[in-house]
Amino acid sequence: MKISSYLILLPLFIMCGNVNEKVKERFEEVNIIEISQQLLLQAKTHEPTDSLVKVVEGITESALTAQLPNDTYKKTFWINIYNAFTQVILTKNPGKYKNRSSFFGDKQISIAGKKLSLDDIEHGMLRHSKVKWSLGYLNKWFPSSFEKDQRVDSVDYRIHFSLNCGAKSCPPIAFYNREQLDKQLNMATKVYLQGEVEYDEKNNSVALPAIMGWFRNDFGGKKKMLALLHQLELIPPSKTPSIRFRKYNWSLFLENYKVE
Repeated sequence: MKISSYLILLPLFIMCGNVNEKVKERFEEVNIIEISQQLLLQAKTHEPTDSLVKVVEGITESALTAQLPNDTYKKTFWINIYNAFTQVILTKNPGKYKNRSSFFGDKQISIAGKKLSLDDIEHGMLRHSKVKWSLGYLNKWFPSSFEKDQRVDSVDYRIHFSLNCGAKSCPPIAFYNREQLDKQLNMATKVYLQGEVEYDEKNNSVALPAIMGWFRNDFGGKKKMLALLHQLELIPPSKTPSIRFRKYNWSLFLENYKVE
């Protein structure tokens, strides 16, 4: 996942005010999915990230459009970016997590000349402009043109098992790549639910992770949630249990990376 050395030099040109046409062309050539992977890797290994953050800032809107032509590419990029910046921001300043509303809502990520928040990435790009607290039923009325251009076409419930917001109850962080995205998301879904789902045979009830309740329409409602549990063999095939949702543990828990 190492990127070529000239990408590290691009921020130096920016800071020196030497952003000429040649440098802009270099930004057009940057493989932005590789950049998202490398930023996440350097966050994990505690290598300096400032230079790569500058590269992310310099990604052009045209590069985003050209290199993220469909939902597979978009999910890969935006999941990695979300997870990487969560780690970068909170490692530098864990105190920001004390006000979670501000942490998720503040526009503290610069990409393609736009200031984005973690909420913008999750609910705008990855959830096709959904209103955050609407159980997944409401769309934003007036998303920006940038968001409309860069968001996915359809909501994939599996993204909820890939995004790590720094909380104890979050799923572990993986390094997502386009070629294996479906396999990776399926595995993330299975592993997370195996650790979170609790079936009570005596009362024929099942406890599900809080995120499934918060975004229930992303999962197609309770009927499809049960179908997923049957598919993953987490509840008996002949049972239709009642559903309750577990509490979320918001304790700060960084560096929760998937064990390879």
